[in-house]
Amino acid sequence: MAMCKLSIRALAFCVAGALLSSCIAKADEVKVMISGGFASAYRELGSQFEEASGRKLITVWGPAVGTAANAIPARLARGESVDVLIVAGYALDEQIYAGKVLPDSKVDLARSAIGMVVREGSRKPDISSADALRRALLAAKSVVYPDSPSGVYVGDELFRRLGIAGPMGSKSHMLQVAQVADAVANGEAEIGIQEIVELLPVKGVTVVGSLPAEVQRYTVFSGGIAINAKNPPGAKALIHFLSSPDAASAISRSGLEPLSAMPAR
Repeated sequence: MAMCKLSIRALAFCVAGALLSSCIAKADEVKVMISGGFASAYRELGSQFEEASGRKLITVWGPAVGTAANAIPARLARGESVDVLIVAGYALDEQIYAGKVLPDSKVDLARSAIGMVVREGSRKPDISSADALRRALLAAKSVVYPDSPSGVYVGDELFRRLGIAGPMGSKSHMLQVAQVADAVANGEAEIGIQEIVELLPVKGVTVVGSLPAEVQRYTVFSGGIAINAKNPPGAKALIHFLSSPDAASAISRSGLEPLSAMPAR
């Protein structure tokens, strides 16, 4: 009987130890929901964070807006748990307004500039000023841009600001985000205008450069901590790392501009 009691006690200690180990392991996990814009930088920086902090990132990918089952707003509406959100700033603001993200946790990480591509081997037009960009667009036979907020800006505002909305109407077309650079690479369009971070990974095109400052429109990517975060310290540590100068090089390589490197105003 004594032996039996000892065995039961030993088993209890083992179970308790296993549960404690499990709790410690989960405490070291940081669940992240992220959309595509910051993806390249995150993939490189995520492994650096894990190595430096000893924490494990559990990453869920999905669109920053919309009602699709895998969209981040839909996941949050279902009550899916998460520690950190990394999405475009306006999308994070929507989740703050919806009560899903702590308002004082928002940190701007990087910004994405809109740029231009041409087919690899083609002459790169001068887009160093608004006037030069106007001439380049008028001279082009066809222009494509994405069905995204940056593309809406191009079609609805950029052409109008340049005074060429009329001529561009018949030779410019909106495509799905993933199709813009491919259409230029395949020769289906002469010029593509899209966020540079989405253009750089595509083979067969050459990035001409960013749109000139006077007509540029940036998308800012931000991180925030969810209201229902199970690991707030881990979430805070990740956002701090992604917004630190140590992350700037990887962010720049991805085609984004790190905001940690921007001078304070």
